[in-house]
Amino acid sequence: MMLKKIVFAIALLFSITSCAQKKDVHIILLAGQSNMAGHGNYETLDASLKKRLEKVADRVLLSTSDNPKIAPRPLSYYTTEIEKYNFNKHFGPELFIGLTLAEANPKQEYLLIKKAVGGTSLYGAWSTDWSAEKNELAERGVRKKLKLYNAHLQNINANLTRLKKEGKTYKIIGLAWMQGESDTNKEITASSYQKNLQQLINGYRKQLKIESLPFVIGQVNPLPRKFKKGPGLVRNGMEEVARLDNKVEIVKTELSLIKKWNDFPKHSDNLHYNTEGQKRLGTAFANKLIALNKK
Repeated sequence: MMLKKIVFAIALLFSITSCAQKKDVHIILLAGQSNMAGHGNYETLDASLKKRLEKVADRVLLSTSDNPKIAPRPLSYYTTEIEKYNFNKHFGPELFIGLTLAEANPKQEYLLIKKAVGGTSLYGAWSTDWSAEKNELAERGVRKKLKLYNAHLQNINANLTRLKKEGKTYKIIGLAWMQGESDTNKEITASSYQKNLQQLINGYRKQLKIESLPFVIGQVNPLPRKFKKGPGLVRNGMEEVARLDNKVEIVKTELSLIKKWNDFPKHSDNLHYNTEGQKRLGTAFANKLIALNKK
């Protein structure tokens, strides 16, 4: 009888200890357009970096699918064929967001939930109050039918449901936003960017029931195109949103008119960050998220 009591006590202590040591899965949300999708070249990363990434991949998972039946996969590149690039193993900021966070917290599990479609607008496809009229004005081709904010929320909720079924607890520690180039092209999309961005932040916070969800903005810096004042209006709007909210940070970038990208290097298209640019961008996002979660 005494032996049974001792065994029971040991089992109970072990159970209590295991529960106390159990950690939430930390979730990072990623959203945006082509520079969030990412066009870094995985093949050109040096061997030591690839080994570091492989070492953390089993505890940093990435979900990018709209299909709830497709489980997240270990952090890595994605494969696509794009005519202007001579490589097919691409990566976005998620690679170095995941690596930076995982190395800073060696026993922590992470889940990154990403939605990114190139050439899409905050005024249109990413709007929290989507309308066919706004999409018709802001988007092109098949993008006119996209409802990306809603699609991202659906993917997030599907992942949260999966974690609950697996008996795992979680904590959403922030959202990284890399978008805005498309909105620089028209006066109405550029001039309303600040208001639309604040609405987006408020929307995620309301839907996820996280009043002070940390939010990191990647500041866009495209060359002026169809609407010359567009880049300045969007960049200023981003800075103002960050200034007014102490749970919002911004990864600032240089605005160059001479096609010189010293801070976050770009491909020759002067629009998409190259391998080094994506490395720096992902690392900067991660460091901002770390800082916001200490506030």
